[in-house]
Amino acid sequence: MWFIFTLATTFIWGLAELFYKKGALPNEKYAHLKICISVGAVMGLHALFTLLTKDIGYDPVNLLRYLPVSLFYVISMAFSFFGMRFIEESISDPIENTSGAIAALLCVIFLHEKLSIPSVIAILIIAVGIVGVGFLENTGSTNRSAKIGRKMAIIAFAMPFLYALLDAFGSFFDIYYLDDVATTPLIGVTEDTIEEVANTSYELTFFFVAIILYIFIRAKGVKYELPKQRDKILAAICETAGQFTYVFALSGNGAIAAPIISAVCVVSLLLSRIFLKEKLTAKQYFFIFLVIVGILTLAVIEGD
Repeated sequence: MWFIFTLATTFIWGLAELFYKKGALPNEKYAHLKICISVGAVMGLHALFTLLTKDIGYDPVNLLRYLPVSLFYVISMAFSFFGMRFIEESISDPIENTSGAIAALLCVIFLHEKLSIPSVIAILIIAVGIVGVGFLENTGSTNRSAKIGRKMAIIAFAMPFLYALLDAFGSFFDIYYLDDVATTPLIGVTEDTIEEVANTSYELTFFFVAIILYIFIRAKGVKYELPKQRDKILAAICETAGQFTYVFALSGNGAIAAPIISAVCVVSLLLSRIFLKEKLTAKQYFFIFLVIVGILTLAVIEGD
């Protein structure tokens, strides 16, 4: 079942990337903060819905216990949103999505999760495909990086690297938190509630961060006009839906799920080809094929 959640997460977050592309405007100074506010608001609403409609026995202490994981994710996403204002997704995505491979490596080293040789090969195929599909020329590019100065370009280019590192540690700790009810730092959880308790804690943290950011931009005299935030809100809805399936994906075989979910950039690229009419080269299609082969290989291996 975790494999289905893994594929669902990959598709939903790929859809979110499509709307992030449209919402991260380079000439909108606080676009990245407005995206964070949108994501936090939607996640807060979903957390409230969960608490009101489901009996998950939520202990508020878990908000603090899960805080290290939540902050890794929140901060990494803020870096990503800032970077995508200035550099093309075709450059940032493959860098960001190496986080899955890093997380898998951390799981093997520190959590002693074992991977078979075929699984390792499949993960490497996915990693090669992700990097290859991104660094090839994207003729649908907006060349955002040409519109900013050298100093800002260096800062913006550092953002996907910071995202990859922080997100990988977030995924690693998530796997540690969700792998076993007996060893998890969360309290008052069962096999049936651990994923939703973790997700609710993360969503509430993002909601509180959104409130702080909203107060900040209002203090700067910047308005958050709801009708103008359509793409950001749609991205937030997809992000929240993907986060819900994500925790269920990692509760299975996290070392395998993480690199598969990294293929969101491939889904984003294909959706951009369909909806934004961005063109793909034959070489990009080849690397997309490699990613699909790697995912299908893992599906067969894990299905045995």
